[in-house]
Amino acid sequence: MGTRGVVKILLERNDVDPNKPSDDGQTLLWWAARNGREGFVQMLLERGNIDPNKLDNDGQTPLRNAALGGHRGVVQILLEWDNVDPDKSDNNGHTPLAGAACNGLEGVVEILLGQDGVDPDKPDNEGRTPLSEAAYNGHEGVVKLLLGRDGVDPDRPDNDGQTPLRCAAFNGHEGVVKMLLGRDDVNPDKPDNDGGTPLRWAASNGQEGVVKILLGRNDVIPDNANNDGQTPLWWAAYNGYERVVKMLLGRDGVNPDRPDNDGETPLGGLLSMGKREW
Repeated sequence: MGTRGVVKILLERNDVDPNKPSDDGQTLLWWAARNGREGFVQMLLERGNIDPNKLDNDGQTPLRNAALGGHRGVVQILLEWDNVDPDKSDNNGHTPLAGAACNGLEGVVEILLGQDGVDPDKPDNEGRTPLSEAAYNGHEGVVKLLLGRDGVDPDRPDNDGQTPLRCAAFNGHEGVVKMLLGRDDVNPDKPDNDGGTPLRWAASNGQEGVVKILLGRNDVIPDNANNDGQTPLWWAAYNGYERVVKMLLGRDGVNPDRPDNDGETPLGGLLSMGKREW
């Protein structure tokens, strides 16, 4: 008979509660959805006494877990039920769409974007949107899908002032950077709450390709300092990224001796606090 038969036998008993959660609040449906078990999900929902929106202790629904795992079949089954909320946030503010976007699951993202009631730009508790998540992780296909939707702000900052472009620049996702820079409503030099621009973050992380892209634009100030007075050159020097330093020094308007708020120049910062490998 196998596992399915055993489950059916147990579910047919009046003294078995199919909605009974574990200590973490996880139900049978929660686990079936998480593991992509389409047959079990269908079997449970057809009983009629299963709550498809029941939350675990972290506020995660079966749909959120199915989306996060890329289980398209389970996602579609759950969305066929009228009382399933396709945009339910967990305790951290993460929606099913955000989970799928974060993991680059284009098929699930497409399904969710086709649902009424799904906000494609809904921020989590830290202000990060599905686009921010996709950009940070370099998922070009998902970024393209989201940028094609009305209501998505491609330059929306999170609570720290970090835009999708800043997120992509920091991690060196050149394809995403190019897509975002292709939008007229994206500021390529927008600072975060600490005054750091996308160029500053790319330079400080040694992302040569992104630095080159940003330096190729007339609307990016290559010597823009953050709130501490530290420029992209300062950070590239501090972290020992020689090629980035050379690229920045090749640009007009970059002061190689500009001090930060503590009076440390790029050279001084390197010698006093930066890498000491010779």
